[in-house]
Amino acid sequence: IDTTLFSIHDLRRAIQKRWSDRHGRLRAIRVNIISFGFKYGVPREADMVFDLRFLSNPYFVEELRPLSGRDKAVHDYVFATPMACEFRKKLLDLLQFMLPQMEAEGRYRVTIAVGCTGGRHRSVAMAEDLVQALQQADYPAALEHRHLELG
Repeated sequence: IDTTLFSIHDLRRAIQKRWSDRHGRLRAIRVNIISFGFKYGVPREADMVFDLRFLSNPYFVEELRPLSGRDKAVHDYVFATPMACEFRKKLLDLLQFMLPQMEAEGRYRVTIAVGCTGGRHRSVAMAEDLVQALQQADYPAALEHRHLELG
């Protein structure tokens, strides 16, 4: 590859193109998913932030309060409404549309933050679903629950 006239972005695209051609579905862009609580602040490194405080809050159900979005009972509660399921679908549709565009433009990482009030229930359940769906779509996706133990 003659890189004489390449910017760093041109070089990255050329390398990504050559690498992905050889390895099929390997993705060049890494996706970091962060769940967080708005009451502790929005993650500064987030490229996109989604507010989940419109979803039903398990905190107000006494038996669910001590649990987290990792627990099946909380997950089922969060996604019990058609609206929550539709939001998850639309968010995944948006990401599956945007990520290849970002990748083609030379982005090599993106951080997506999903937040609720305390960062323990709704955002954790959504983040768990998102990372699983992205991994199934062959994206290298990492997950961080920023405020799970605080919320």
